[in-house]
Amino acid sequence: MKNMLVSINCITYNHKDYIADAIESFLMQKTNFDFEILIHDDASTDGTADIIREYERKYPETIKPIYQAVNQYSLGKKNLMRNGERAAGKYTAICEGDDFWIDPYKLQKQVDFMEKHPECSLCVHAATIVSGSDKKIKSVSRPNKGGRIFTAEEVIERGGNLFMTNSMLYPTRFAYDIPDFLKNAHVSDYPLAIHLALKGTVYYLDEYMSAYRVGVSGSWSERTLSSVENYKKHLDKIAIMLNEINQYTGFKYEDLIKRTIKRNQFDLLLEQGKYKEAFIDEFRFIFSEFTYKTKLRWFLQWHFPRVLISLIRIKRKLHL
Repeated sequence: MKNMLVSINCITYNHKDYIADAIESFLMQKTNFDFEILIHDDASTDGTADIIREYERKYPETIKPIYQAVNQYSLGKKNLMRNGERAAGKYTAICEGDDFWIDPYKLQKQVDFMEKHPECSLCVHAATIVSGSDKKIKSVSRPNKGGRIFTAEEVIERGGNLFMTNSMLYPTRFAYDIPDFLKNAHVSDYPLAIHLALKGTVYYLDEYMSAYRVGVSGSWSERTLSSVENYKKHLDKIAIMLNEINQYTGFKYEDLIKRTIKRNQFDLLLEQGKYKEAFIDEFRFIFSEFTYKTKLRWFLQWHFPRVLISLIRIKRKLHL
């Protein structure tokens, strides 16, 4: 490949029903440059690897898989970052095996922007959120109406759901020197976005160019959000990561990081139904940011949960 500009980093595990959609969405990309598809199969047991092998035979110069014999995630390995280490492209784009892209010009648009803006360290875009099997749109991820730069402060404060992972494209060189807070983190996308935001500017393209699946059996989100206890463990680890970032940046964002950890604690209390503990002076700055409608909802849920449930049921009937 003489003009190979992009390496697509795709990690997958037991995505038999979805991996073909991901690969087809890579292959449909219309570009004036070459790209490689780096697939890391983490010892799938459902036939995912067989599907990847079929594509590898058809496109041997483009699709470059790794087939693990032992599941690396269970050994504590960071598959996304490890797979990215073999990237030969100037830029790296991310898409996991159960997600897919929906715009055939996605890579071209992002690369064109990056080539014109060398100060940009991360380019992202809007995404649809679809159901696992039928791809029915359930919601969207649109951080802003209109393209704009996001600051490092915003990336830290607004968390891992600010941008969908499958919208991320960044200069590969920024993955060569990975800070400890990214190496140690139990997730990759959120700390990676922070790492890149600290290296330059983050630009958001206000176009829907990818789809993120929910309701996928065995997915990271399902495991993490399946119980309040798992969610608590996740937030505890996020707090550790944010404190490491605080030290890494010389405490430049200390107040912001403390507020972000408090917001996560507040969210956990709401998830646990501990409203009395949530609405104390310690979290007053968070509650003051809510809209009147949101405040009313939490008031009803705290004091009159049955009334709130009745209102929700009435609303659903009206929309049938």
